[in-house]
Amino acid sequence: QVQLVESGGGLVQPGGSLRLSCAASGLTFTNYDMSWYRQAPGMERELVASITRIVPSTNYKDSVKGRFTISRDNAKNTVYLQMNSLRPEDTAVYYCKASHWRSSVTYWGKGTLVTVSS
Repeated sequence: QVQLVESGGGLVQPGGSLRLSCAASGLTFTNYDMSWYRQAPGMERELVASITRIVPSTNYKDSVKGRFTISRDNAKNTVYLQMNSLRPEDTAVYYCKASHWRSSVTYWGKGTLVTVSS
């Protein structure tokens, strides 16, 4: 079955960095656009960054532009989110999402918690 497994979350001080990974299995990775969402306590889930499946193009939430970088390694079936200059307001559970390029099929991971605090 399809699995998306996020890793790399944790506690970091303001100004620090983390790299999240999302390893996909059970699907043809190159058929899927990939994205990272986040959900802070009491807030709705929001799109942070997305990357298309081939000849990747990327898109970012305005508040993370210049600080976060999304990338993918199709040989490893993995998508990454490099997060630099982290702020307390980046604290959230971060989720990986796979969206099929030609249908409405989507898959979600279970999330990884990022806490930015001194």
